[in-house]
Amino acid sequence: MQKIILASQSPRRKQLLEWAEVPFEIIVADTDESFPQHLPVEEIAVHIARNKALAIQRSNHITIPILAADTIVVLQNEIIGKPTNREDAVNILSRLSGNHHKVITGVVILNKEEEISFADVTDVEFNTLTKEQIEFYVDKYKPYDKAGAYAIQEWIGVVGIKTINGDFYNVMGLPVSRVVRVINNLVMDNE
Repeated sequence: MQKIILASQSPRRKQLLEWAEVPFEIIVADTDESFPQHLPVEEIAVHIARNKALAIQRSNHITIPILAADTIVVLQNEIIGKPTNREDAVNILSRLSGNHHKVITGVVILNKEEEISFADVTDVEFNTLTKEQIEFYVDKYKPYDKAGAYAIQEWIGVVGIKTINGDFYNVMGLPVSRVVRVINNLVMDNE
């Protein structure tokens, strides 16, 4: 498989690409994660991912594909970001408790002049969680760098998630099987 640039510091995206045995190197740049307010929620994550990829492309002379991704959590049409502190994390998880939400990962792959972009959506339903369960999770796992204040591969995913409809790995931060297919198609198209 062709080597790529991963425009992300996410340990979960790094781990997923390693599991898929995709050769990559990480290059990141500070980017603005704001977005136009009129964008539909499915396009917000793609917009942010595109900005990450373009920042790398502009600042480096890269000839191999650049992969960027951004994951958002949407509850009742409201984007739930990363928690700012313990109280915020507890509040976010209390809102997700017993409810359905969407996890949307926007993916952008830049290959020279070509851009391939898509959003992958996974529906997640939480069991009703007790205050003690939520506080235990927040205090032990400190999910402050995670959209929606949780990681599906941690304790809360094992005991707290009732149903999932879609790609499990999308909830971790990257729909990796779809990404691998796209990268493989790029290689075949360029041969």
